Amino acid sequence: MKTTSILHIGKFYPPYRGGMETHVRDLAVRQTDSASISVIAAHSEPWFEKTVMDGVSVTRVARFGTIASMPVCPGLALAIRRTPADLVHIHMPNPAAALSFLMSGHSGKLVITHHADTIGRRILRQLSDPFVESLMRRAGHIIVTSKRYLDSSSELSPFRHNCSIVPLGIDPDDVICNDKTAIRKLRQQLGDRIVLAVGRLVPYKGFDILIRAMKDVDARLILIGFGPQYGALIKLAQSEGVLEKITMLGKVEDIRPYFAAASVFVLPSVTRAEAFGMVQLEAMSAGLPIVNTNIESGVPEVCIDGATGITVPPRNVFALSHAIQLLLNKQELRKRLGDAGKARVHAEFTSDLMARRIAAIYSDVLGIRFGDN
Repeated sequence: MKTTSILHIGKFYPPYRGGMETHVRDLAVRQTDSASISVIAAHSEPWFEKTVMDGVSVTRVARFGTIASMPVCPGLALAIRRTPADLVHIHMPNPAAALSFLMSGHSGKLVITHHADTIGRRILRQLSDPFVESLMRRAGHIIVTSKRYLDSSSELSPFRHNCSIVPLGIDPDDVICNDKTAIRKLRQQLGDRIVLAVGRLVPYKGFDILIRAMKDVDARLILIGFGPQYGALIKLAQSEGVLEKITMLGKVEDIRPYFAAASVFVLPSVTRAEAFGMVQLEAMSAGLPIVNTNIESGVPEVCIDGATGITVPPRNVFALSHAIQLLLNKQELRKRLGDAGKARVHAEFTSDLMARRIAAIYSDVLGIRFGDN
């Protein structure tokens, strides 16, 4: 009989797409054999909804808009209070959830995963820092996804004694594409030299740097993602004279054929707002060498320079173009780095391994051996 109950609190939950949302789902589903698992997240609509997905009880609280990327859910504190969980696992940054948990008076043990700092929100932080810090002090343990992020985070600095590193993980099999026809059609349409980039079209992703770098790259760039910079990036490609080299696809239902058809994957992020770069794991699982940037986050920890890819300085157009072109021109190097990346994901970054590492933290916080219930 399951005697332990765990509540996860996130901003949203699948089918809403996002790195944190995918992480919460992957973790919650893997815990259902050991405990009663529930999730509370914001609804995409202004009404309450409760469902069961893959054995996880999912409560979506009515959302009345968004402020500074935070869903506004007046009923969140009450929903938390009504959940008799032994342990609450809050996925941050989410100041609204921090305040709601403190207001709820919930008596369960608390674990936090600090996915990223709150960056570029000066006014918000003036308001939210006091209760976020209160939440951190209340936590039995804080999980951080990389040592590099922990070492560079001012938000985590006072709480480092209570932090552990647990990298994010994926199911490598989810990236495998067995549709040979789809792969062949992509290469016929786009060529054999495909540079792939995936992400929301926002400034910290550095896609403007990548577009400028394409002037000196003999390949086609496939950029998958939506966001407020879409129009500006199109105009930039036109002004740089590289529009004919770039295909911007927006939303793609099945990204696997693109991983399979590509030669190189690029993550050109320019700030530590890119806290981990989970999409690197997907590209590495597909056997792709990575070009990433040396930002103060987990990005260069995930894909290691010279071992599974090439790391370049952020915002450096020349270094970025040179690294991409080098990989395109050297098939043996691409294969060596790609094979090493795939092996690294299987050894260090699977969802199953991530779940086991977090189970050990739960055991410590709860004072029981979590997973044996």
